[in-house]
Amino acid sequence: MTLTYIPGKDEALETSINTMQQRLANLGFDIEQASWLNPIPNVWSVHIRDRNCPACFSNGKGASRDAALASALGEYFERLACNYFFADFHLGEALANAPFVHYPNERWFPVNDTRPEGLLDDYLWRHYDPQQDLDIATLIDVQSGNPQRGICALPFERQSDGELVYIPMNIIGNLYVSNGMSAGNSKTEARTQALSECFERYVKNKIIAECISLPEIPTEVLARFPKVQQAIAALEAEGFPITCFDASLGGRYPVICVTLFNPQNGGCFASFGAHPRFEVALERTVTELLQGRSLKDLDIFPSPSFDNDEVADHTNLETHFIDSSGLVSWDLFRETADYPFSDWNFSGSTEEEFAHLLAKFQDEDAEVYIADYSHLQTYACRILVPGYSEIYPVDDLSFANNNRAMRLRSLIEQWLQVPTDAHKAEQVLAEIDALDLDEFQPLDQLLCIAVDANSAWATLRIGELRCLLALALNELQDAQDWAQWTVDFNAYGISAEKQPRLRFYHALLALLQMQAEDREPEEYLPKFRRLFTEHDVTLALQHINGQIAAYDLPKTGGLLSFNKHQSLLQAYAKLQKAKAAFSDWRHI
Repeated sequence: MTLTYIPGKDEALETSINTMQQRLANLGFDIEQASWLNPIPNVWSVHIRDRNCPACFSNGKGASRDAALASALGEYFERLACNYFFADFHLGEALANAPFVHYPNERWFPVNDTRPEGLLDDYLWRHYDPQQDLDIATLIDVQSGNPQRGICALPFERQSDGELVYIPMNIIGNLYVSNGMSAGNSKTEARTQALSECFERYVKNKIIAECISLPEIPTEVLARFPKVQQAIAALEAEGFPITCFDASLGGRYPVICVTLFNPQNGGCFASFGAHPRFEVALERTVTELLQGRSLKDLDIFPSPSFDNDEVADHTNLETHFIDSSGLVSWDLFRETADYPFSDWNFSGSTEEEFAHLLAKFQDEDAEVYIADYSHLQTYACRILVPGYSEIYPVDDLSFANNNRAMRLRSLIEQWLQVPTDAHKAEQVLAEIDALDLDEFQPLDQLLCIAVDANSAWATLRIGELRCLLALALNELQDAQDWAQWTVDFNAYGISAEKQPRLRFYHALLALLQMQAEDREPEEYLPKFRRLFTEHDVTLALQHINGQIAAYDLPKTGGLLSFNKHQSLLQAYAKLQKAKAAFSDWRHI
């Protein structure tokens, strides 16, 4: 069999694919290739997932089918090794009190009024808590949600001196999410990719936020890469003008930007890619244009804007990270660029490439922290570069922390055990008010639970929960207001045929309005029953009269008993087993 080697990789694609597939099978993951796309020549993408837990998935892209599959498998391993599949979920009481929650080399620090000794370093404390007003309790990780046990922190090696620094899992999950994670055939291959990603996201944000005008890559330079040229020509033949930019900001960073215009709707998509090798960075950027997208999916991007304040808004930058559908400035395309074109390139072994990128961050006076993971046999790492690789602002630790609803989750579970308990309902409502939650906030995300698509919880928002709480408290005017909100919000999102819950709220709203107008029930109930059904009118009346409460929210077994959540816990148990069997946790 002929083996295929591509630049920047330490192993043949065929060998990497076979090795990773076998290792996943050995770990107990049944991976399927759920979908493939090859909309133009030399641009492939694939979506893979675990048949037993579809929430564990990854996407890959590349210039060939094998390159895309190797990319997807590598991403799957990085998400497994770094626990990313489980970053948004509470893992339950048993895991919260297990010998380890994340890794055997984690450390736990007490929650008190002072900064725990041994947690973070001075550089990081200045970065994460510049005003020295951070509530230490906000650093409890959402996976354990265990204030009694304390703050769970993971060891990272500070690259400037090789010292171990313990960084709270809460900070990692809230600010860095998936940025800086990578898996590879070797340590330096993965580290090079992770550092490249950190540069890519940093430079992308800088260019978009500062509305920088970039120089185009000359035609003679693009001519060195015929496969990339062929892909670009195919997109342009389909009616999508493509422009390739040097995003290195004068040769300083190994980043490229490629933009796609859609004349049909005036939209623009800006793709970014990074790698020490110019060729690899360019290929990644072009394939990113169509990762997981067919040509008909290129109509979701907005037109460029002259409102540079809106472009620079952090919400817009977050949108770019999530799905690249944010705004870009027309200034990106000015004929006069802010920087000259730089024909940059660094080619060497992966060891040399990693050293090259690390030196660039050192030139920026940036500290780099690395955690290496080899417990799944395929090497993976997570790299943090404070000030450069965060996806969300440091202020989120205080104002949008993913653990802010720990107490609310507990209160809701207690209330749902006896929904007619007005005292419990009052406690839930008071906590919602204390958290100042938006009525549009989905409860599953807030409470960090994975819910089944056919469950009432899949569409539950704070506004609807307020309606049910008001009923439990016999506050009928508030219940009417929030019933109206629920009907209005769901008017186009949930059909009565597919979701009887909406019919219940229509019945509830009509009954509450009837009572508010002091009308005689006997005059209207017969027609209510015909319109909304006997069942829903009876249920609504029972809620209004306080006989029952919480409608269809109670969940036997608690909020973690959804099939989707249980499948995640089963997948995590496989990882915990592999971690426990791995002996060398003395090193990161």
